[in-house]
Amino acid sequence: MPAGIKPLEKFLKKQTSALSRAGGFGERVGSGGPRRRTSVSRVLPFFRDLSPESAQPPREVFSPDAQEAPCWHPVPGAPAAASSSSSSRSDSRSPSLSSDEQSALEGSLETPATAAAAAAWGGAPLAPDTPENLVLALLDGVTASRRQGGSGAEILLDDFMLTHPIFLSADKLQQVLLQEFRADRKSCEGCRGADSADRKQAVLSVAFRYLKTYRHLLQDEGEKSHTFPKELCVCVVEDLTRYPELVEEVLKLQRWTEILQDQAVEESDSKKPVRPLFRHFRRVDACLQPREAFRGSDEIFCRVYTPDHSYVTIRSRLSSSVQEILALVSEKLQYSGEQEGQQGALVLVAVTSSGEKAVFRPSEDSVFTTLGVNTHLFACEPERLGALVPLPEEIHWSPGDSRLHDMSAEEVANQLLAFDWELFSCVHEVEFVRYVFRGEEARWRPLNLELVLQRSSEVQHWVGTEILQCQSLPKRGQLLRKFIKIAALCKQNQDLLSFFSVVLGLNNPALTRLRHTWEGLPSKFKKQFQQLESISDPSRNHKSYRDLLSSLRPPVIPFTPLLLKDLTFLHESSKTFHGPLVNFEKMHKVAEMIRTIRRYRSSPPTLDTDSTPSYLQTKAFVRQLQVIDNQNLLFNMSYKLEPKDT
Repeated sequence: MPAGIKPLEKFLKKQTSALSRAGGFGERVGSGGPRRRTSVSRVLPFFRDLSPESAQPPREVFSPDAQEAPCWHPVPGAPAAASSSSSSRSDSRSPSLSSDEQSALEGSLETPATAAAAAAWGGAPLAPDTPENLVLALLDGVTASRRQGGSGAEILLDDFMLTHPIFLSADKLQQVLLQEFRADRKSCEGCRGADSADRKQAVLSVAFRYLKTYRHLLQDEGEKSHTFPKELCVCVVEDLTRYPELVEEVLKLQRWTEILQDQAVEESDSKKPVRPLFRHFRRVDACLQPREAFRGSDEIFCRVYTPDHSYVTIRSRLSSSVQEILALVSEKLQYSGEQEGQQGALVLVAVTSSGEKAVFRPSEDSVFTTLGVNTHLFACEPERLGALVPLPEEIHWSPGDSRLHDMSAEEVANQLLAFDWELFSCVHEVEFVRYVFRGEEARWRPLNLELVLQRSSEVQHWVGTEILQCQSLPKRGQLLRKFIKIAALCKQNQDLLSFFSVVLGLNNPALTRLRHTWEGLPSKFKKQFQQLESISDPSRNHKSYRDLLSSLRPPVIPFTPLLLKDLTFLHESSKTFHGPLVNFEKMHKVAEMIRTIRRYRSSPPTLDTDSTPSYLQTKAFVRQLQVIDNQNLLFNMSYKLEPKDT
């Protein structure tokens, strides 16, 4: 594991589980084992790797001895947990968490909405069943709710929409909905008392909710998703003579068809601007533009280097596969026909600032957002892998005064809040689910979520970079005080992402060993920093942080890595499938966590805007931080400031 993540290793002493099984980053040079994507391995080291010997198999949540109804044990904190035996409840607990941490996490997952949701559709989430039958059960619930004139199935519908990609593909869901709409419910056995009109309107309600939830992701789901509202509209038009009350739904479907068609035209527009990743701003005016959500079809410019550090600039879709990227590189390098064999031998390699290398598989896609803060792409023949070294600017540093001396802590904290909010707002709710549950069948990657995680790592290393580049002891003390103040202001602004990142940065071992620098810190700031550190204390599963978070009202920017840790605990504490059956109670608990995130973003923060040069300079500075993420280099800088014998 790279040395640059040591502060996060200290931050999270108790680790939950590995994500290495969820998706490959490539292969580590010199070893045959798979490696996690960089954004996971660098930002979330507390998802520890479990060896085959130490890893415990997932709990058998389905009782094979049941003769009648299946016995499905709920995940921790689920509404029906009270009916489970104590042994089954402890059965689902993660072996890597202590009892205090278990209690803290389970308490953090309990919300008032849980009880309301349980009562909304009969006291408990849907029973385990096959994916197709779960769709039918959902339609039954929506149909019954419509006939009763209520909205009791709203939470159930939300559960299904947020989690269905885990167990049911978009194509299959669309197919089932079309089949159900075409079915004549009056002559169908087992129609559960619903008449045809109510059933058809229930199908349309689910379809509209699906289109609304996945509107901005359908572009990456394939052509079938674009034609789905059109096919459904044709079916509704055919039934208008029998069901004239569906005329309004026809108009809605026509509007959805136009929306998706316009979206497809916009995506295929050759004049569409090329999007910059936030770490690759080349112009100040570009980095000052508000962030917008990335989609796989967006095009970006990217440099791909060769072993001699020359580079070619390619224009590529964000979701392009490694094979497609290498084809563009080969074209730019203008390989001759005699070099045809060498073209096929090219491999794409990620090289970090510490010299660590990872080779991408040709089938991997969306690799751009997985790169570390100072990680670059190289293309070379396999036999030249050993010649790849980091760029010179990544392994050298120049001492000097920080620009932070000329900026107020309030301005910096406010700009951190503004940028973090833009990044956090760009993350689609389903990206949180996909990040933890994703597999090889995933059609799109959680691109925006990966950028948020990289921002956390970037801010963490920025703190160490700024202080260690400062040669003057008094000025280092000033920067230390300023960062403590920035952390306190981030907490006050409810920007817990930057708050945690700054505190972790100040706990970097290369900084904590600077005895003279810390000794010069006034007692007032020492006490304040101790209070801030106590909030980031990982004991009892971050109880101090969770208590703080529960006391806040929206808008809130949570520490995103902990959200993913909780989701991973839910994922690995019980099975998703047992044979063909889906544990929908687990899906309900996952959706509850996503609704919590939704509440954090239910209202935007109040942000001051200005056009003064000072304001714009601070804004540009915060959005394009220059950082050193090589921990060995940071230690070398630290030893030059205060040698071991001082």
